[in-house]
Amino acid sequence: MTGTRLALTTLVVPDYDAGIAFCVRGLGFDLIEDSDMGGGKRWVVVGGGDGGRLLLARAANDAQTAAIGNQTGGRVGFFAHTDDFTGAHARLVDAGAKFEEEPRHETYGTVAVFSDPFGNRWDLIEPKDTGQ
Repeated sequence: MTGTRLALTTLVVPDYDAGIAFCVRGLGFDLIEDSDMGGGKRWVVVGGGDGGRLLLARAANDAQTAAIGNQTGGRVGFFAHTDDFTGAHARLVDAGAKFEEEPRHETYGTVAVFSDPFGNRWDLIEPKDTGQ
């Protein structure tokens, strides 16, 4: 079956290197690409080995700067799965994440909402079913 698949989601950040540092050190993502596009622009892609990739885009004007940390209108807009909630939680806190709640146990797994250093809200989830 052929079709269309989602390849990247843009995350607007104030600085490429700060975005890379949080995504790699905190989330444990791989730096997949960091290419100079000239004029101070870079093509920066981070993500996991099994998909889920972010294009880190440095804010280029006032409207984009104003959207940093509020790209989804205050809703949780990003979801990170882990097989080690405790380890991922500690790594995220060390990288500047602020957890808004204690971990809670839901039917689908262990979850807690956190904000990244830029203000974006995420769910950290250790799914019960690893196929999720």
